Amino acid sequence: MATLTAAQKREQARVAYDAFIRSCPTNQLLDRISDKWVSLVVSALAPGPMRYSDLARRIAGVSPKMLTQTLRSLERDGLLTRTVTPSVPVRVDYELTRLGHSLAHLLTAVKDWAETHFDEVHAARERYDALADE
Repeated sequence: MATLTAAQKREQARVAYDAFIRSCPTNQLLDRISDKWVSLVVSALAPGPMRYSDLARRIAGVSPKMLTQTLRSLERDGLLTRTVTPSVPVRVDYELTRLGHSLAHLLTAVKDWAETHFDEVHAARERYDALADE
């Protein structure tokens, strides 16, 4: 049995989708879905479709440019659909796909965890900072 070189091992891992390898597509996907705006947009759309303006109001602090970029990247990745209804003004609705809903369960759980445990994390930070100041 031949011994594999490091490059060959990396190539095999890439084929097997190893997110610990920087060049692996799954690593890049994790980078995308771990973005704060992606998490908030997907969580906001979990209950059902929303218009752009409703999303902008729901997600505090997101700039129009960042919201547009996030929506486009999610559409490109097949996580949401964009439906344009011709009217005056034009109506644009965003809705999670089946794939997007499968991700929404995870990201909504992370959002809920953050909301539930922030006080504990904040207290831990204060304890840590107090010890560092000593």
